Amino acid sequence: MAQTILLMATERGPCKSTCPSEVARALFPHDWRKHMQEVRDAAVELHHAGHVTITQKGRPVDTGNIKGPIRIKLNSIT
Repeated sequence: MAQTILLMATERGPCKSTCPSEVARALFPHDWRKHMQEVRDAAVELHHAGHVTITQKGRPVDTGNIKGPIRIKLNSIT
């Protein structure tokens, strides 16, 4: 899952972001909704490792207090 997140974020580049639902749909096309939390959790792990930034409305968000939709953005140092 982490590899897919990084691949999709890399394809978008550091100036654009990816929705977790895009990752879930790519990995689990028939039942993607039930895997959304897994994707979000994997994205948060990548965030803590310094590979991506989790944003809401274009701004970095406190990953310990996420409420609502998020986007995943590749860090330019990855």
